[in-house]
Amino acid sequence: MRLKTLVTFGLLSVVTAMMAAQAAQGPRDVWPRENPPRPLPARPVTFPPYEVRKLANGLQVVLVSQNEQPAISVRMIIRAGAAQDPKDKLGVAMLTSTLLDQGAGPRTAEQIADRIDFIGGALGTGAGNDLSFVNAVVMNDSYEVALELMADLVQRPTFAPEEIERQRQQALSALKVSAEDPGAVAGQVIDRLIYGFHPYGLPGNGTVRSLTSLTRADFVDFHRAYFVPNNALIAVVGDIAPDEAMKGVEKHFAAWKPGQVPAMDVTDPPDATKRVIVIDKKDAVQTEIRVGHIAIPRKHADFEAINQAVKILGGEGANRLQQVLRSKRQLTYGASADLDSFKMAGAVVAETNTQTPSTAEALRVVVDEFSRLQRERVYDDELDGAQDYMVGHFPLTIEVPDAIATQVLNQLFYELPVEDLPRYRERVLRVTPDEIQRVARWFIRPMQLSIVLVGNADAFVNDLKSAGFVDFERIPIENLDLLSADFQRRSGSPARPE
Repeated sequence: MRLKTLVTFGLLSVVTAMMAAQAAQGPRDVWPRENPPRPLPARPVTFPPYEVRKLANGLQVVLVSQNEQPAISVRMIIRAGAAQDPKDKLGVAMLTSTLLDQGAGPRTAEQIADRIDFIGGALGTGAGNDLSFVNAVVMNDSYEVALELMADLVQRPTFAPEEIERQRQQALSALKVSAEDPGAVAGQVIDRLIYGFHPYGLPGNGTVRSLTSLTRADFVDFHRAYFVPNNALIAVVGDIAPDEAMKGVEKHFAAWKPGQVPAMDVTDPPDATKRVIVIDKKDAVQTEIRVGHIAIPRKHADFEAINQAVKILGGEGANRLQQVLRSKRQLTYGASADLDSFKMAGAVVAETNTQTPSTAEALRVVVDEFSRLQRERVYDDELDGAQDYMVGHFPLTIEVPDAIATQVLNQLFYELPVEDLPRYRERVLRVTPDEIQRVARWFIRPMQLSIVLVGNADAFVNDLKSAGFVDFERIPIENLDLLSADFQRRSGSPARPE
């Protein structure tokens, strides 16, 4: 005990002496601080050689040689997704894509799964706003198997009634789960606010009513209309020579018959308009916050500068929202902002969550950061941080065949030059603070922000007015209807989730 007491006393004396010495030197921290290390110098990025060819039926083919791994990625994009859903058949694109590998050609869903598992490969299908996709990743000696399966999936899906019903029930179950998730609800409502009744604003996963009403004929019709070679892109990337890769594509897809793709007839999204929607969820323990407005399509000439402006607002490598909301105010564990750029339009959306009593304060900070980005020139260090992250992260996106295929197909899908990919670093670093200021002044619209709050409204609505948000619409979550102009479910309409 005596020795322990002496040691403790000695340590206290040393610490006290250190504190006294520090105090004598002025108001400095007792413990030294270290700044984060500077990023390592960017390493050269060598994009593998590629070729772009086309079959006689219109199928565009990208061939990329990459021999670092004995694997091959085959990824196909169909230029049709949720945006092509008829308004009374929401969810048809999503379910069609889900059903592709649930029976195709001579195989059942189980046989397809067994075949890809036997060769140690992976097979996937899905749909987004603008596109549907089928992809396979296999070892290089199973290339023919991948093409055979994919050809069946995109050309000869069976849409078996029992599989349709099974996938429908899974989709309906997912809707129920999403309807109780404040984050998912906030995301759906902000999309509807920003895009209005443009297809991007409608629920791509469907509604209870639409999913229930879909028939086998709806899936067959959607597939027949859009799954044609002249509406498709395919990329073969990996350990295979271009001529050999092309030979396989011709064998399995040359007989695929082209078709007349339906023209899209949609109205433009609405102009940015200030509107605050409060979704009242009584049992919520925190508030989900979404703030944003309409943005640019992916092909816009100012995409690079606007993307970096949004990175400074809330992206990796900079993130003003995170610095203020978390580091300075301790209002959240995380905050971010993203630029979603699709074929026809896009959106910038900031998101965070906070304890219910802090809702108004956190919302005020988010809106003020939009204003500051528009009003003030960004610091050089902020832009450097965002650019360092983007340049440093890019090589990770082209390390494996499947990632390379995705990069190349995205360029072609959005009608961007494939030759720009190897010049990514130069394009990023070309953006200056002056250019960020230029695009932020016309692009960022702090007075026309759409705002969504999902939480226990009783605990924060009175604070909204004092924070400057006087006008808002309050909707009980059980009455939420995304297909109504005022988001309110009318008497006689189906109960949530809608």
